[in-house]
Amino acid sequence: MRNTLRAGAMLAFAAGCGLSAPALAAPTYSVTVTRTQYGIPHIKGNDFGSLGYGYGYAFAEDNLCTMMEDYLAIRGQRAQYWGGTGTYSIPAVPVTTNNVDSDFFWKLIADDAHVAAFKAAADPRVEEAVLGYVAGFNRYLDELKNGQHPGRHAACASAPWLQDISESDVYRRFIRLAVIASSSVLETEVATAQPPAPLARRDDFGREMKALARATPQDQPFARINDKKFGSNMYALGPQATDTGVPIVYGNPHFPWKGTERLYMAQMELPGQMNIEGVSLYGVPVILIGFNDTLAWSHTVSTAYRFTFYQLPLNPFKPTQYFYAGKLTNMTAVPLSVQVLQSDGTTLKTAKRTLYKTQYGPMLNITVSGIPVLGWTTATGFTMRDANLENTRLINQFFQWNLAQSLDQFKQEHASILGVPWVNTVASGPGGDAYYGDLSVVPNTPDAMVKSCTPPITGALVAQLSPGLPILYGNRADCQWKTDSDAPAPGIFGANNLPRIDRQDWVANMNDSYWLTNPAQPLDGYARIIGTEGTARTLRTRLGIRQVQQRLDGSDGLGGTKFNLQNLQQIALSARVYSGELAAPQVLKNLCPKAGTYNFTVACNSLAQWDKTASLDSIGLPLWQEFWNRVSAIKGNYWKVPFSLSDPVNTPNTLDTSNPAVRSALAKAQTAVESAGSAFFNNPLGEIQHSGVNVDANGNKIPIFGGINDPEGIFTTAAADSLTQDGYDIDFGNSYIQTVTWDGGGVHAEGFLTYSESTDPASPHYSDFTQAYSAKQWYRFPFHDAEIAAAQESQIVLTSP
Repeated sequence: MRNTLRAGAMLAFAAGCGLSAPALAAPTYSVTVTRTQYGIPHIKGNDFGSLGYGYGYAFAEDNLCTMMEDYLAIRGQRAQYWGGTGTYSIPAVPVTTNNVDSDFFWKLIADDAHVAAFKAAADPRVEEAVLGYVAGFNRYLDELKNGQHPGRHAACASAPWLQDISESDVYRRFIRLAVIASSSVLETEVATAQPPAPLARRDDFGREMKALARATPQDQPFARINDKKFGSNMYALGPQATDTGVPIVYGNPHFPWKGTERLYMAQMELPGQMNIEGVSLYGVPVILIGFNDTLAWSHTVSTAYRFTFYQLPLNPFKPTQYFYAGKLTNMTAVPLSVQVLQSDGTTLKTAKRTLYKTQYGPMLNITVSGIPVLGWTTATGFTMRDANLENTRLINQFFQWNLAQSLDQFKQEHASILGVPWVNTVASGPGGDAYYGDLSVVPNTPDAMVKSCTPPITGALVAQLSPGLPILYGNRADCQWKTDSDAPAPGIFGANNLPRIDRQDWVANMNDSYWLTNPAQPLDGYARIIGTEGTARTLRTRLGIRQVQQRLDGSDGLGGTKFNLQNLQQIALSARVYSGELAAPQVLKNLCPKAGTYNFTVACNSLAQWDKTASLDSIGLPLWQEFWNRVSAIKGNYWKVPFSLSDPVNTPNTLDTSNPAVRSALAKAQTAVESAGSAFFNNPLGEIQHSGVNVDANGNKIPIFGGINDPEGIFTTAAADSLTQDGYDIDFGNSYIQTVTWDGGGVHAEGFLTYSESTDPASPHYSDFTQAYSAKQWYRFPFHDAEIAAAQESQIVLTSP
């Protein structure tokens, strides 16, 4: 089907004061959007503005309501439309904040000055694409409001908050994504930070240090700082690891299935300049993980911290003043106001709050169980500096990668632009090697500086709660972030002080630090803020490495000793549970059917049927997940064989079943599964676990394989909040999967978008890809013109003045 839509009339002349003058002409866009199976839009235009226009229109057609709600959040308008008692969540962190605090936070962080800075730094072609995106998004929105597309987007079609967006909304979205692993973690702590009265109680700091000493890494907000929920797996397999001698790139981000940290798949082509396909986080008209005839790349979330705390000595007579270099310095007061919808559903009231900034960034008030632990007293305050709030290079980094003509150019731009905000990167291409780099934005805080600049009491306590996160003296000039000679901006490490490696065999990352990217060549000698070295890896990292090792030594039973797309795909979706492989035999041998006063008959019968995978036909996974979640929370060591630096991939191992806490964990797991439903002991996973975000066209639940990535050690990831009487409703995990190689015809890429392209239940692409994923029906992504034409399901030509 081919439709041609033409919108709008030419701009008129404006008149004023008796004189007439021509208005500046708006950009003219012309773009073709061809949708192939599963609704993937292939967008072709002759300029970057037109590409943005087509992307904005197609994306709004698929995800209008979800994206619009987030635009309002980062404008600071949630309370205006949903009231003060509602909440705003960023599942990827995860963090949930009440609407009022959320509004104040985003008005402070994504203010006009930051928006202007991100816009000013954007490549002119990015600016063209953003303007086009806004026009295309608004076009679809206006068509919907004018009665076109009946039945679509019922959640917001008649809502008062469905409004045209501006380019500022798009740059706010870039800021929101830049700080998702840093400032966003502390939304409430920033939004509620208020100065004490002058000369208030002087023993507050001592009381807070006592509270801080009682805190644990599991206490909020330290759990948010330490254990960001989003993760990923990735391999770059070099020519020595594949049966064709041509590299393969595997990418598998684990992101939320709800909200705007979902990924959207598209292809964008400007003939002769750019042709790139892959995925982006919602609202970003640039490919963030992708492939073409020249290269492919993927990302995993890095262990590096993107911010540091600063401890400030304050003026007790005026605690909005702090000492710096022996002089008193005024904080910057930022008066803010937000509109709050009242319970009657119509009345708006204005809430006002003054927040404060230092030369580093916003002031904080961190509490645990209601007790300030890094609070604001008359003597001491705490602030933070966020390197990614200063990272105006972010969108240019990915845009230039979209244009890259070679793997070498990709790697050079990785180092020179240095705008990657919070992820590791692997990449390869035909004729290339396997490349890994954590060349990302990291505060330049060498270990020696951190040692000399850390307040002894506060620093020691924070080090226990968030190891590696610096807290520095904020009153000393020598404790400012350093700047490397090869850094593109002040205050961050340059590429020469960040980890990277090229190999002919393989590189991998599963969210641990860079250290064991390939065990044959450990990376070390980098600042602690980037990650740990010489320490135990997660079970998922170990499984990811073992899968490669077993493939290359032929011990995985798949035949041969090299990778190809088919056996890589088998491995990727095999749903092995490494904790089960390591520990289930000891549980069955030593704890079944009884151990001491515990009767584990029901649990043991379930585990005896388990194949140690999270496949749809597996029996026993719920019991194991409930058990291992509790084992991993045991304080102290629960392995008999400890971690060994000489064998980091295979240690620690051998579960200590004599540990009373291990036995208690199994008893509690058995009780938890019984409470949810005794059938869960013996039913296959496909009857227990299903998509929590969509259903098929007949309203049936869609079975989902996989399990919790960490601590269970499951490469094939699927996660739910908890086991309930309905089973597991999956809302997190494998999101986009790509397996990419090259042959005589160019790029060959296969994969999934697990939760499908659209969040609109009325869309034909609301759950079709989810059903294909459930059935493990790998899809070859059309890339070349002939492939797109053969798979075409619809085509539309969009033009505008």
